[in-house]
Amino acid sequence: MAGVEYEFERTYSFHPLHSKKFLFLQDKDTLRLLMKWSMLGRISAQSYSFDQTFYPYNSEKLAMCFFTDPDVVSSLPMNAGARVPLDKPVLSVDVESVPCTRVSMELFDPVYSCGIVLPTGHVAKYIHDTYGYDDKLRQMVQDEDSEHYDVFGPEERGEFLFRLFKHLYFGGTLCQYEDSVDPYLCIAKQIYKDLISVQKDPETETISVVSTVLKVCAHDESGPCYPGRREEEQTFAYLVVDPIKRHVTLFQHFYGVGDLLCQKMTGNSH
Repeated sequence: MAGVEYEFERTYSFHPLHSKKFLFLQDKDTLRLLMKWSMLGRISAQSYSFDQTFYPYNSEKLAMCFFTDPDVVSSLPMNAGARVPLDKPVLSVDVESVPCTRVSMELFDPVYSCGIVLPTGHVAKYIHDTYGYDDKLRQMVQDEDSEHYDVFGPEERGEFLFRLFKHLYFGGTLCQYEDSVDPYLCIAKQIYKDLISVQKDPETETISVVSTVLKVCAHDESGPCYPGRREEEQTFAYLVVDPIKRHVTLFQHFYGVGDLLCQKMTGNSH
């Protein structure tokens, strides 16, 4: 669903929920790793309430209303100390519906069974950097020519949980990588639990996801404007909608050299 333009009166209004806290932005160990991965200060989440019933077929309308709402525009999360402004009116939005069905970390079991990750959690390395990668997991995640690429099919790779893991695994511009997969999985799980709402069927006790996840990009008269002017896989914005509570969370990351600024602000360095 790309480049859809709207001429309509705003049907959703939003109010920032500044009191909403996210564990992954509060936990000291998580913040330390986000710093190491060059993502601290550039990854953020901000929740808003909205005033109308949401249905998935209204995803584009909700996204368009979101990026044209004055309370949203004035409260967008900070990027390494500098707000990313919507200084021109948003004229259209690209909206991708992201599958979000997983309620456990079993999604990642194949990395152990195929030998990419050792029983200790350490990632299998290449002796020589002959493939352009120093470890098998990084190649499997990114390179379609990897012998292990098919360990995850298109359905699994499309899941929001897998995308979170991938975003963390590749990190920011000055990322220092871990030898073990465990920290990435742990924080992916933490962020997922922070963002996603679930419910239990009282009869079957089956847990299911009720949130709708949308990957979004806003456009102004000059082209793409949010989350960035240039296309970059590690610059992303997702809207995570809880239709029951009528809450939506903007989860985003800005990739760029501003990580150095963040380090100076926090008094830390790699």
